[in-house]
Amino acid sequence: MKKILLPIFVAFGLISCQLEETIYSSIYTEAFYKTAADAEKGLIAVYDPIADMAGGPVLTIVSDLSADQAYPRAVVGRNTLTLFTYDPNYTTQKSAGRINESPQQIWTSCYDGIEKANWIIQKVPAASMDAVRQKQIIGEAYFLRAFYHWMLTKNFGDVPIKIKASATQAEAIVGKSTKAEVYKQIYSDLDQASNAGLVSGPGIEKGRPSNEVVTALYAKVALYNEDWATALKKAQEVINSGKYSLMADVRDVYRYDKEDLARVENMWAFESEGGFSPSRGHQLTGLCGPPASTGPEYGKTTFGSMFAYQSFFNSFNPSDKRRLLLDTTYVDKSNKIIPQRSITPITAQGVLIKKFQDPVSTVGNIPNIPILRLPDVYLIAAEAEARQNGATSAAYGYINIIRKRAGLADLTAGLGKDAFIDAVIQERSWEFFAEGDRWYDLTRTGKYMTALASAVNTVYPTRPVQAKNKYFPIPQDEINANPKLEQNADWK
Repeated sequence: MKKILLPIFVAFGLISCQLEETIYSSIYTEAFYKTAADAEKGLIAVYDPIADMAGGPVLTIVSDLSADQAYPRAVVGRNTLTLFTYDPNYTTQKSAGRINESPQQIWTSCYDGIEKANWIIQKVPAASMDAVRQKQIIGEAYFLRAFYHWMLTKNFGDVPIKIKASATQAEAIVGKSTKAEVYKQIYSDLDQASNAGLVSGPGIEKGRPSNEVVTALYAKVALYNEDWATALKKAQEVINSGKYSLMADVRDVYRYDKEDLARVENMWAFESEGGFSPSRGHQLTGLCGPPASTGPEYGKTTFGSMFAYQSFFNSFNPSDKRRLLLDTTYVDKSNKIIPQRSITPITAQGVLIKKFQDPVSTVGNIPNIPILRLPDVYLIAAEAEARQNGATSAAYGYINIIRKRAGLADLTAGLGKDAFIDAVIQERSWEFFAEGDRWYDLTRTGKYMTALASAVNTVYPTRPVQAKNKYFPIPQDEINANPKLEQNADWK
């Protein structure tokens, strides 16, 4: 009989009880990771947790429904993020069957991905295969391990660093490390990925990171780490590479029929259809459109449960082309323009989000969900430059490239350092709405306690955010399973 070893994820989400069970097999056997085919299949498994997060889709809505741009229909469980009524047990999401829409899914998926990456990093160096591709596979695993650790620390703060695969129960039990230690590990992993010989530019296989994507993630991680010099250096490397460019019309970034053309800007995305791994669904198209029975404009399976705040819509300059990715009307089956409030009476002020329309997909999914886009790199450069040197001409140059594409005039000249940085954060809000970015911009800059004052309506007239909401509580199931794991101080 073949001996089977298990890479257990006990403390990280796949087992939620005391550690008294006999451990059996999952993804690794002594005969695996021996060939090129094994290595490729193992790598696909490392990407799979991204699909788990995108499908929920916690990759975006944990941030979006917490912030000041979008809100959900007030159904049981989905509004806990908006109302900040979650706790370490995430009881509302569980009772409603919405774990996949809660921060717990981020914890579970990210440690799942980390564990799978660890097996690649440990075992693939001994595989019999082409040396160039072997190095690339290991590099992608380092990149993904960095991404998963970053997702964890920006959501939970201090978290366990896991860089060794778990062949025993003891190896799965790891205590928390400080954010500084987590970022140090992320840097190390991205350094490894940067030296792995990954392909450059947008022609890479769908869903995989190019060398510039590794550098772009490095820049964003450094920004969150308040390491302004590194953030600027890495952002400049991406910009100066010339491998990516902005599309002329911002709306084309999201058009279902321009998906491949958009890769010149959409650097790395979750691929729901047609990527290198099996297709996986997501809910964003369904959440953002009005009920599909009213017309085909948004998609064939839309149901209308996520909207933009009227105050966010009003914050746009009417000349801003990005406002065209929001709407207060839609086209019905008879080609009539209908006010959305007449068919979706959640509130007369509900604004439709148009970034995820796909009227032709048989499964109701826009082909991809952006994770890193080139405008992010420009705005990272603008902020990092200003943080170091004030509102220099270089900082203005980076933000004005994004404003020009949006159809706006250059940013007001002569701003002080703080005013300029505020303008960059606001520009990020307009550029990346509904892409899972805004809440983290608010928490990393300390603006989350005040920014929500305008993000209210008749559905959510009050939103009692507290200081402790900067980070989510660690799921109680994980603390029960891991005796070395402590709850975040603000949530004890």
